[in-house]
Amino acid sequence: MKASDLLVKALENEGVDYVFGIPGEENLDLLDSLSRSTIELVLTRHEQAAGFMAATYGRLTGRAGVCLATLGPGATNLVTAAAYANLGAMPMVMLTGQKPVKVSKQGQFQMLDVVDMMQPLTKFTKQIESGDRIPATVREAFRKAQEERPGSAHLELPEDIAREDSRMPVIPPSLTRRPVAEEKAIARAVDLITRARRPLLLVGAGANRKRTCHLLRRLVERSGIPFVTTQMGKGVVNEDSDHFLGNCALSDHDFVHRALDAADLIINVGHDVVEKPPFFMRSGGRTVIHVNFTSAAVDPVYFPQVEVVGDIANSVWQIGEALPAECRWETADFDTVRAALADHIRQGAADDRFPLYPQRLVADVRAIMPADGILALDNGMYKIWFARNYPAYLPNTVLLDNALAAMGAGLPSAIVAKLVHPERRVMAICGDGGFMMNSQELQTAVQLGLDLVVVVLRDDAYGMIKWKQQEMGFADYGLDFANPDFVRYAQSYGASAARVQSADQFTDLAQQAFAAGGVHLIDLPVDYSDDDRVLHHEIKALSAQL
Repeated sequence: MKASDLLVKALENEGVDYVFGIPGEENLDLLDSLSRSTIELVLTRHEQAAGFMAATYGRLTGRAGVCLATLGPGATNLVTAAAYANLGAMPMVMLTGQKPVKVSKQGQFQMLDVVDMMQPLTKFTKQIESGDRIPATVREAFRKAQEERPGSAHLELPEDIAREDSRMPVIPPSLTRRPVAEEKAIARAVDLITRARRPLLLVGAGANRKRTCHLLRRLVERSGIPFVTTQMGKGVVNEDSDHFLGNCALSDHDFVHRALDAADLIINVGHDVVEKPPFFMRSGGRTVIHVNFTSAAVDPVYFPQVEVVGDIANSVWQIGEALPAECRWETADFDTVRAALADHIRQGAADDRFPLYPQRLVADVRAIMPADGILALDNGMYKIWFARNYPAYLPNTVLLDNALAAMGAGLPSAIVAKLVHPERRVMAICGDGGFMMNSQELQTAVQLGLDLVVVVLRDDAYGMIKWKQQEMGFADYGLDFANPDFVRYAQSYGASAARVQSADQFTDLAQQAFAAGGVHLIDLPVDYSDDDRVLHHEIKALSAQL
């Protein structure tokens, strides 16, 4: 069959449902092959957004999402998404076109070495050199993208190769089982946990896998062990649990850091070096057990004394089965932290000032969203507040990026969350800066006929950097901008839109938007002016008293 048809058959063989992207002249054979396949092409308005969508699909399903771009500028527009997926451990395969490689027609027009460009940003990058190589190359790209630690892969299909004929069959995915941890390592971990006075479970990004989530919840329920999470570990274990002590949203000096300081043993499950370290080790201090797919990369602040290396879910299961049914631990310090954090979060939940304060925003959104509702957060000042103050009850119900932390990902991620989970409420929460980086994808959401609520938090500035500027004692300079009329802007794409004009109005508008269906944008003015006092001074002072 024609090589482009064979490539599409190989994608179908991998279980691909969607290809997100923008075809170019060099993709026309592949586009024609897609038109006769079971795969749906989601035509986006920018390649970067297509990459964010593919990465989010991988994050939600565990199967590599696929995005498509042409050569040259189309391929370079995927660079940020490639890094986003690779740093965030989201399986994704990028397909790019290229001029004919056997006979040049146009010299160096739009020609870049895309394979070499993708080398430092991916787990695997390769030009398909012949039609007969397609089955093996596609299988290898998906294998690399999906195996632990997941990430991005890239394939380049030249125009003349796409038109070749091949008789090669596709290669079915193999049945693989990850190796399990060594028995003595499990026994050592169980012994340390049993003998600890104040053990603490830290749930990181690498624990955010379906089987691991289930077994971690079971471990916490059975043993009663207190736990905290990193930002990308949110929701792995139900944060409504009495054993939840908080999320490591701030770098230090929050209540949760007092819990980490009080622990004499930390069981660090799914630690990923892309996230800022929530605690620092010092020689002669507390004991740390590293539970992960791979061994620990030792640095000056992280050098665990015990490593349980193997499939995380299996390790957690083995540890849980071996622990005594009722462990007796000292929890007074942890109880104090939990109570102090809960009290501090309650203080701002009913704040009626307008523009809206972040604490009130988070409380209102939690009231609006059901337990399985999905928030897709862009990157900005509000991300800290949602990570810290918004309890997540299920895995992957708060989609935030604490790895590359790229602006512009919120709306594309929300679109894919709704495609994957059409039965759930999905809300994108974007700062005005991040929203404008991929705001054109409102039209994509409208074209797909999605039910989606997009909240744009408007402070007319790059608020996160302004906070840092203020915190570090710099003068206010260079971070304010003007915005379009977001209501009319959304309406021009065929979406519905409204502007919040009081603190009490937001909840009603959001509920009405969900009830009405379709794509809705809510323009919500916010006030971050008090963030430096609360996040930098107040929390630090209060936590020091614990």
